[in-house]
Amino acid sequence: MSGPSSGAETIIGSATLLTAMLAVVAALGVFNTVVLDTRDRRRVLGMLKSIGMTPRQVTVMTVTSMGVLGVVGSLAGVPLGIAGYDLVVPRMADAVDIVLPPSLTDVCRAGVLTPLALSGLAIAMLGAYLPARGAARLTVAEALHNE
Repeated sequence: MSGPSSGAETIIGSATLLTAMLAVVAALGVFNTVVLDTRDRRRVLGMLKSIGMTPRQVTVMTVTSMGVLGVVGSLAGVPLGIAGYDLVVPRMADAVDIVLPPSLTDVCRAGVLTPLALSGLAIAMLGAYLPARGAARLTVAEALHNE
């Protein structure tokens, strides 16, 4: 194919691929951060368990603390994403000498941005669940043991 439609398809395909790769990298980064944070807090979690905190409370506390980071990340990420989109997409269109239709340039609407912001929270909380569950299952002696 040649002409404007092939250029638009190239831009859409490139943007979709980059978005998917960035989402995977971001999710892995969040998971790595949560695992390291939970390991760093093992002694604290062990002390909390020794004074009566249940495994469920440990899990909820850890997931909630990561949820706060997810909210902060979403509040920062959505405006930065809009700025990046406004910077990159017009330059990509200019590079291949096409004019994008409004359906491809006016994508920053509340109906689209709200799920994106909520996905930051969901990624953080889902990434926190498994390490939090593992920390909650530790016995007090295991959690307090020096590594």
